[in-house]
Amino acid sequence: MAKIVVIGAGHNGLVAACYLAKAGHNVEIFERLRVVGGCATTDETTFPGFKISSASYVNSLFLPRIVNDLELKKYGYEVLKRDPASFTPLESGEYLLLGNDIEENMRQIRKFSSKDEEAYPKYEKALIEIASIADFMLTMTPPYFPPRTMSDIKKYTQILKELVKRGVATNIRLCKLLTQDARKFLNSWFESEVLKATLLTDSTIGATDFSGYVLLHHVMGEAGGSRGVWGYQRGGMGAISNALAASARNLGVRIHTDCKVEKIILSPDESRAVGISLKDGRCIYADIVISNADPKNTFTKLVSIAGKNKKLKNFVHNVRLLDFGSPVMKVNLILSGLPHFRCMPDDASHKMRIGPEHRGSIHIAPSTDYIQRAHEDFKHGHPSEKPILEITIPSSIDNTLAPHGRHVMGIFVQYVPYHRADGKFWDDVTKKEYFEKNILGAMMPYISNMSEIIEGVEILSPIDLENRFGITEGNIFHGAMSLSQIFSLRPLRGYADYRTPIKNLFLCGAGTHPGGGVTGACGFNSAREIIVALQKKAKQSDSDPCLSIG
Repeated sequence: MAKIVVIGAGHNGLVAACYLAKAGHNVEIFERLRVVGGCATTDETTFPGFKISSASYVNSLFLPRIVNDLELKKYGYEVLKRDPASFTPLESGEYLLLGNDIEENMRQIRKFSSKDEEAYPKYEKALIEIASIADFMLTMTPPYFPPRTMSDIKKYTQILKELVKRGVATNIRLCKLLTQDARKFLNSWFESEVLKATLLTDSTIGATDFSGYVLLHHVMGEAGGSRGVWGYQRGGMGAISNALAASARNLGVRIHTDCKVEKIILSPDESRAVGISLKDGRCIYADIVISNADPKNTFTKLVSIAGKNKKLKNFVHNVRLLDFGSPVMKVNLILSGLPHFRCMPDDASHKMRIGPEHRGSIHIAPSTDYIQRAHEDFKHGHPSEKPILEITIPSSIDNTLAPHGRHVMGIFVQYVPYHRADGKFWDDVTKKEYFEKNILGAMMPYISNMSEIIEGVEILSPIDLENRFGITEGNIFHGAMSLSQIFSLRPLRGYADYRTPIKNLFLCGAGTHPGGGVTGACGFNSAREIIVALQKKAKQSDSDPCLSIG
C-alpha cells in the first residue's frame, strides 16, 4: 500500500483519489479553499438563500463510468435534462430554438433556410460520428509522438482501426474540424446566419480562437443520459464535487480543506518528489504526489528547482511557454423574476411563467459577423464592445437553487482579455462599468425587463477566476486546447502519460489529456497510470527503500 497525497480537491483530484483508494492505497487530499470542487462548486454564501454555480455551469461531459464505479447517485449526483437546449433571439423579432425534438428543430430551422433544414440532421449525424472517435480516446493514455515502444505502436494501431471503421468521409471531416477554422467548417454546411452563430458559440467557449475541437463538445458528452444532451446538476455544479467527496470519504480518503500546499518537496538531487509542505509549516511525506493544479502553477509555484536536474529545467522552461490565454468573464446574477424576451409573445404574467426560452443556453450572438467583431476587439487587447453572451437560468429547471418566484442567472462572457491594451485593471469600478455598459447593453435589445429584475450581481474577471480558483490567467481548461496542446502534446510532447520529469510526481488536472470540461477523465486516466506503475513496482525487487516511479 502506497502513501499518496493529492494537491487540490477539484473534481479530477477527487476522481483520482477515489480510484486510488479503491485500489487499496492510503490517500489524502489537501485543498486550499474551504470547499471541495475547484471550478465545479456551488456558492451558497455570496447570496444567502441562493445557490450559485460560480464558474462551470452545465454538465454533459462527466463520464458515466465514473458515476457508476463510484456510486455517485447514492451521494446526490443527479443531472436534470434541458429541453430546449439553446435559444437564440434576434432583434427582428424572430428566434431559433434547438432541442431534443428533431421535428421541432427542423421546423425552427425552416424559418430561416430550407437548405439548412435539410443539412442539419446530416450535420448532427456527422458530428456524432466524429465525436464517437473522440469518446474512444477520452480514457486513453496518449501514446508518445512519434512512437517509442510497442505500447505506443499498439495504441496508434487501435486509433487507426477506429478511424478505418468510421470511413473516409468521417475521417476527412475530422481532419477539417481539427485543422480548419470552425467558421469555415460551418460555412461548408449552412447558409443561415442565426444557425451558424448558434453553433459557432460552441467553438468559442473558453477558447481564444475558433476551435473545432471545442465545437465537438456539444455532442461529446452523455452525462444527461443521451448523446450531446447538456443538463443542469441538481443543487448546482458543486453537487458533482460533493458526491465525489462523499464517495472518497467512504473509500477511506482523508480530505483536508482550508489547507494550502506551499511546495512539493524534492529529493536533494531534484529527481524525486518525496512529499509536500503546507502553509502552516507541516511537512507531509508520501510515496506519490499528484498535482491537480495546472502545469504552470505546479512547476512555477509548487516546484522550486536549483537547476541540478537539466531535464527538469528544460521541462519547466517549456511549461512557461505554454498558451494559457483566456477570454472569459463569468457573471452571476440574482433575479426577482424571469427575463422577458422581446421576440416572444407579450405576457403580463411573464415573471412567473417559465417558457422554453428560459430552460437552455440563451445565446446573445445573432450572427457570425457579430462574433467576428467581438473576437477582433479581443485580438487587439480590448474587451468586446458587444460581447458574446451564453446565458443560463438553471433555476428554471432546478427548484433547489432559489426561493419560489426568484431565479439565478449565469452569464458566460466573451471576449474579455486578462491583459488589457488600455492598461486598466479589472477592479470593481471597471467591472461594474463593463457590466452596465457592455453586458447589459448587449442584452437590452433582446430582453425588455433586465434592469428591473436584477437583485444581485457578482462579476468574475479573468483575474478573479485566477485568484479564486488558482487557474493561470483564468483559463478554464488549464491551458489552451489548440491543436498544439491536445492528446500526445498535452501538456508537452513526451509527457502526455500524466508523468513528469520528477519521479513520483504525477499530474491529474485538466492540463493533461483530454483537457478541460467537467469530465473526470483526467483524474481517471492519471489514477489508472499510477495504479499500473505501483503494481509493476510491487513485482520488482524491494531492495530499494525509496519507491520511485514515473
